Amino acid sequence: MRSNRATTRAGVSMAATLPMIAGALALGIPAAHADGPARNALTGTRPLWATANADKGAAADSARVNARVYLAGRDAAGLAAYAKAVSDPASPLYGKHLSAKQAQARFGATKAQVTAVKSWLKSAGLTVTGVTAHYVSVSGDVAAAEKAFGTQLHNYAKGKHTYRAPAKSASAPASLKGAVLTVSGLDNAPHKSDHDEQLPPPDAVFKNAGPFSSYFGSKTASSLPSAYGHKIPYAIQGYTGKQLRPAYGAGKYTGKHVRIAITDAYASPTIAFDAGSYAKKHGDAAWKTGQLHQVLPADYTKTEECGASGWYGEETLDVEAVHAVAPNADVTYVGAASCYDDDLLDSLSKIVDNHLADIVSNSWGDVEGNQTPDLAAAYDQVFQFGAVQGIGFYFSSGDDGDQVAASGVKQVDTPANSAWVTAVGGTSLAVGKGDTYQWETGWGTQKANLSADGKSWDAFPGAFTSGAGGGTSKTVPQPYYQQGIVPKKLATANNKAGNRVVPDIAAIADPNTGFLVGQTQTFPDGTQRYSEYRIGGTSLAAPVIAAVQALAQEARGGKAIGFANPSIYQRYGKKGVFHDVTDNPTGSGLAVARTDFVNGLDASGGLATSVRVLGKDSSLHAVKGYDDVTGVGSPSNGYVQSYKGH
Repeated sequence: MRSNRATTRAGVSMAATLPMIAGALALGIPAAHADGPARNALTGTRPLWATANADKGAAADSARVNARVYLAGRDAAGLAAYAKAVSDPASPLYGKHLSAKQAQARFGATKAQVTAVKSWLKSAGLTVTGVTAHYVSVSGDVAAAEKAFGTQLHNYAKGKHTYRAPAKSASAPASLKGAVLTVSGLDNAPHKSDHDEQLPPPDAVFKNAGPFSSYFGSKTASSLPSAYGHKIPYAIQGYTGKQLRPAYGAGKYTGKHVRIAITDAYASPTIAFDAGSYAKKHGDAAWKTGQLHQVLPADYTKTEECGASGWYGEETLDVEAVHAVAPNADVTYVGAASCYDDDLLDSLSKIVDNHLADIVSNSWGDVEGNQTPDLAAAYDQVFQFGAVQGIGFYFSSGDDGDQVAASGVKQVDTPANSAWVTAVGGTSLAVGKGDTYQWETGWGTQKANLSADGKSWDAFPGAFTSGAGGGTSKTVPQPYYQQGIVPKKLATANNKAGNRVVPDIAAIADPNTGFLVGQTQTFPDGTQRYSEYRIGGTSLAAPVIAAVQALAQEARGGKAIGFANPSIYQRYGKKGVFHDVTDNPTGSGLAVARTDFVNGLDASGGLATSVRVLGKDSSLHAVKGYDDVTGVGSPSNGYVQSYKGH
């Protein structure tokens, strides 16, 4: 989910912690107050935009506050340490995963801690509205929240809007002995996600215009102008699993006995029909009874604000792409009640608390500048609980390159920036005749339109339109597994000590070399019918990599890979494991021709012809070795096999 990021997600949360200390991020330091007992500051609970210059004065005492107090558990530092050890192939604890019940018993909050937290919140005048293994939710007025959290709540200007936020970091009584991880909800700016792919609204039908190539280069645009001194092929109609599986070394593996979960917001009402129709039409294995599950909330919220129908296509893409590459994997779709972080966190927690899968594909996120440390800590804690249980999370890296064109600031995406997830970048993929892998570039597209006389491309190679997200985090320290592999120039771009660089691995993402998807859509006459179109974005790359990981887990004898980054980087540099993706693999410049319906449906509104130049991802570059477009590269023929016996 990321095509219309700016319009769908306003203020994410998430990934900002060093692997060894993430769980302790918000525990703070005890401080004695003249007007009361010692308290522990909950670091990061005052957002960066709540500055003195933006202060519009105190919030009304009677205004309502809905907050979540996240529980640190009985051993936050121990959770982070075990999550690291169990994921590191060099550790004696590698692969010694715990069950969900064991993880909670060892690292979760105790009954006494929960009771103490509830008592504290109630004594301040707040009403406890819910209790889970991860947090206590409360509601009340501003006056009660200020009493509970030891800070005034003020109104602050943020862009063209005004939002409430703490005037200083919130705190909790030191007597709770570190039971509180952090608190979210004291600021009321939107905290939500959008999806990543170049996705047209599924409530209105969308079709691609031809001509097409059936495989890369199969149909040359002989009547159109040359590019880079030679005639170019038409964009493909859309790859299918039959073409993607050999490209990424699937071999005989199908994901049998491996469980994959997919998270998005809302739920497509036609997913079973669409996925079944697509598999039958394109030669994928038929879905077996009970192979596709959905775990959904009782109620959905913010459907208009989040553009609920737009998420149907994301779910459809994710489910069909996973099945195309890993046709025998068990798939569980976990839909969130909305696109807001609280609800997305709940979906991730359902997977961890019930161990619904070992591999989790997530095609949603926001820019790092919108993340807040309180939610970053809450996300990382869920990822750490997942790691100790052998659950790996895969997040798309974004579709706007370095983000300068989209947000005005060079930055990475979140949650992909978390040190506890596998960030999946994107490529342009050429699969040739006979389903043979030809090459990949880093995904980055420039577009130039056909001139009025049809004899040239206007302002060739054109303007940047989209590309795989990547770059260096400004907030997340460099994780140990990237040290010595990520070039120092990248790691130290924002901090001499070194920060996290995104992505970790990559797969097909370019919509011009994209995936064919089938979905029920609404036609102009009001009827709803199954239809197919080509799609791309790192929303495609994430489920493809998740599916490849399922193949690798099968090759490993079914043993969970868990948090995969340490094992991915351990394989870096080994012969035949990764495709080392570069921007211009043929040395001659790469581009495809595209003809599009102006109205997105048929030729009645006219046609638009353009050239799409490949391998031009804003200021990011796919080069030999690790890079900030494709990470260590894409899986090669030896990748899945490298897990056999390991």
